[in-house]
Amino acid sequence: MVKVKTKFLCTDCGYESPKWYGKCPGCSAWNSMVEETEKVVKTQGVSTGIFHTKEKPLSIINIESDKEPRIKTGIEELNRVLGGGVVPGSLVLVGGDPGIGKSTLLLQTSHEMAHIGLKVLYISGEESMRQTKLRAERLGALSPELYVLCESSMDGIEEAIESVKPDFLVIDSIQTVYLPEVTSAPGSVSQIRECTARFMRIAKGQGIATVLVGHVTKEGAIAGPRLLEHMVDCVLYFEGERHHSYRLLRAVKNRFGSTNEIGIFEMNESGLVEVSNPSELFLSERPLGVAGSTVVASMEGTRPMLVELQALIASTNFPSPRRMATGVDSNRLNLIIAVLEKRMGMYLQNQDAYVNLAGGVKLDEPAVDLAIAVSIASSFRDIPTKPYDVIFGEVGLTGEVRAVSRAEQRVKEAAKLGFKRVILPEKSLKGWKGPEGIQLVGINSVAEALAVALD
Repeated sequence: MVKVKTKFLCTDCGYESPKWYGKCPGCSAWNSMVEETEKVVKTQGVSTGIFHTKEKPLSIINIESDKEPRIKTGIEELNRVLGGGVVPGSLVLVGGDPGIGKSTLLLQTSHEMAHIGLKVLYISGEESMRQTKLRAERLGALSPELYVLCESSMDGIEEAIESVKPDFLVIDSIQTVYLPEVTSAPGSVSQIRECTARFMRIAKGQGIATVLVGHVTKEGAIAGPRLLEHMVDCVLYFEGERHHSYRLLRAVKNRFGSTNEIGIFEMNESGLVEVSNPSELFLSERPLGVAGSTVVASMEGTRPMLVELQALIASTNFPSPRRMATGVDSNRLNLIIAVLEKRMGMYLQNQDAYVNLAGGVKLDEPAVDLAIAVSIASSFRDIPTKPYDVIFGEVGLTGEVRAVSRAEQRVKEAAKLGFKRVILPEKSLKGWKGPEGIQLVGINSVAEALAVALD
C-alpha cells in the first residue's frame, strides 16, 4: 500500500512536525520549516534502507589503531587542509559561494589524482559533459583515467560507480542529486539527507574517497539540513572576495586532521595556483612610513603569516562614533579602544575608528590585539611606525600584554622576509633564541609597546 504523507521539516536542524511553525521548536530558527510530501510504502516484515553490520563489540584496547592511509592529491595546499591527503573511504563536503572556484579546484584535483594512475569519476548535475570538457581544456586537466558524467539520478550514479569502479569520486553538487523513491524535489531536506546517506554507504563500503559539493545560503552556511555536516567526515569552506584574486580553503570539521589549517590559492586564467608564501602576497603592496599601518604575525594552524593591519582614526560628525572592523573581531576592537582610553589616556570618544586587514584576509586569534592597539595609536597621534617592525601579542583589560603561542615560528617568518625588529610579549621569549639579524624587543604592557613602536 502507498500512503501519501505531508510533513514539515526544519532546514537547519531537521526537526519534523505534522504542521507548520514560524519558529522551529527544535532550534528556534525563524522561517526554516518547509513542506515536504513523501510516499510511505508499507512492506510486510521487510525493512529497506537499513545498514546492518554483524561485527561484535570489542574492548577499546583490543582494537587495532593502524594509521589511516592517505592519497596525495598533487595539490599541497589541499593536502595541508585535509591533514596530509585524502583518506580512502572518507566523505568530504566542500562549500562556497557561487563562482568562487569549487568546481575548478575539484576538476584540477581530479586531474592530479588521475595523473598518478587512480581512476576518477567526476559527476556533474549542473553542467553538461561538453561544458566540463571545455573547462578541463582551459585548465589543462585532460587525462584518460578521468571519467566525466552528467547525471542527477541516484540510480544512474550508482550504475556509473559500479561500471567505472573509481578510486576518487566527485559529486557536483549534492543539491542536484535525487532519489526516485523520495517524492520531494531535488535539493529538499529529505533528498539531501537520503542521498548523502547513500553516498556515505558507498564510500565506507567500497573504500571510495568521495567529495560532495554543497551550495551555500546567503548567510554563508551550507544549504540543506544541518545533519549534512554531521554525516560527512570533513567539511571545507572555499572563501574569497570577488575583488581579490586569491582564495582561502578552510576546514571547519575534519575527523582525520586539524581544523586550524588553511590553504591559499590564487585565481588566474589557467585556474587555481597554489600560494606557497602567503606573507609575500599580503605585504606586496604595503606602503612604508604611513601612520596607522603595522605588520602583524599570525598563525593559521601550523603556518605563520605576516599581514598588514591598517587603522584610521578620524573626527566624527555623529553623536555616537563609528567602529568598523574588517577582517578582525569588532568586539575586540571595542575592547582595545576602551583599554587605550582608560590606560593610555587617549580621548577616542569623538573619533571614528576603522580597522582593516589588507587583502581581505580574516584573523580571529588574540595575537593581533597589540598590532591593533599600535595601529590605532599611530593613526591617532599621526606618527608612522617603523617600516621593518613586526608586532604581535594579546592585550588584557588592565593594559598588560600576554604571551602567545608559537612565537619562535612567527619570528622566523619575519626574519625570512627581511624584517629587522619584532615587538612581542616578554614572556614569549623564554626558552628559545631568535635568529641572527633580527632584534627582539620584549614588552609587558601596551604603554611599553607604544613607547618602542612610536618613538
